[in-house]
Amino acid sequence: MLNAILIFFKAQVSAFMGGLIDYAVMIFFTEILYVHYTISIAIGGIVGAVVNFTINRNWSFYSKDKFYKHSKTEQLFKFSLVVLNSIILKSGGTYLISSYWGIDYKISRIITDLIVSIAFNYTFQMNWVFKHTNLNEYND
Repeated sequence: MLNAILIFFKAQVSAFMGGLIDYAVMIFFTEILYVHYTISIAIGGIVGAVVNFTINRNWSFYSKDKFYKHSKTEQLFKFSLVVLNSIILKSGGTYLISSYWGIDYKISRIITDLIVSIAFNYTFQMNWVFKHTNLNEYND
């Protein structure tokens, strides 16, 4: 149980770090380059995903160890599918909240990110992308 809590915490740190970069890229493209925020979310999502994948693979989920049965290529493919769907959910959710409730896109993006990160991203990364054969074997 302690291992699962530690993994969840590390995954959230990784998501936060990737999310900060993702959010900064979105703001840059929207506010400086005047790209529509739904497109900027996609661009930021790709950049943040690279950071998130690297941290998750090497630190959060220990997925380079002997208990992970899939290659880095397979992990990257699965992660890319999760990220693609995550970007769609974040763009759509941000647009809906901003359009229907009149909330600024910067705030609605944070609301959407919190929901998507825990309910969607973490669940799929833990149980599919970086799934181990034995959770009890995680170690520092």
